[in-house]
Amino acid sequence: MKHYHDIAGDGGSRILEQVAEQRDRITDGLAGVRHLVAVGSGKGGVGKSTLTRHLAGALRARGLRIAILDADFNGPSQARMAGIQGALFVPGSDKVPLPRTRDGIAVFSMGSLIPESEALEFESAARGESHTWRATKEFALLGEILGAFEWGALDLLLFDLPPGAERTVQYADFLGPRTSFLLVTIPSEVARGVVARSVAALSKRPNRLLGYVENMSGYYCRDCDAIKPLFAPSSGRGASPRRPPLRALGAPEPSDLGIPCLGTVPFDPELARHCDEGTPPGALDETPVGRALDEIAQRLLESVQ
Repeated sequence: MKHYHDIAGDGGSRILEQVAEQRDRITDGLAGVRHLVAVGSGKGGVGKSTLTRHLAGALRARGLRIAILDADFNGPSQARMAGIQGALFVPGSDKVPLPRTRDGIAVFSMGSLIPESEALEFESAARGESHTWRATKEFALLGEILGAFEWGALDLLLFDLPPGAERTVQYADFLGPRTSFLLVTIPSEVARGVVARSVAALSKRPNRLLGYVENMSGYYCRDCDAIKPLFAPSSGRGASPRRPPLRALGAPEPSDLGIPCLGTVPFDPELARHCDEGTPPGALDETPVGRALDEIAQRLLESVQ
């Protein structure tokens, strides 16, 4: 049996050349993008994708050129939220143009290519061994998407990351030090504990940690036009002081995560409805949720400068 150390160089596979060529294609494809921002958490179910879509809308409303890459290949949701399910990808003369939302945001999501009733599959002869190669194939696919699609001139490209603290770090390694990170949590000690692990892991990388957003910081009751508690006040160790819901809406606060808090966003059922229907969230502009997102978008812009 030949061992790893018996293989000279790349064993004739040209793998190093292929990796270098892919890196060049990615660099060329993203040359016109001013800022790369990955929206992650480590914890699932905290609203990363929803926040990404609506922050993109708030940034687009300021006249900025925005695109979203839905990097959650196994649970893509941006296609539905953007209203581009079933979009046609027609190759251009050089690269493939991206479909756009009604408010002009370019979006790539596997949800445009794979029906929600199907899962992403990779062909392999090694059945039952997907745990050994799945992540490698997913990152190879991400590289192909970055290199093959037309990202063009953008002010911000937002990456909607999958859950998992280790996955967040893997994306930091793959995307490189140019990419900044925005983390999302909810007012739960469980969620904050996982996000704290992501903060600890990312702090060892050269990537900038812009801060975090506390999502679902309350429940917006339209009948009484007030923010009501959605989670019970925490008395756990390390918990942040409980805030008066309305006074603190959207405002940054001291952080026990060790990174800046860019704001808080209450839950609004109307926001969820817009996501399900794939319609732009412009109708929420004058609501507490819309104002909170707009303020966070402004702080995000200030932090990436």
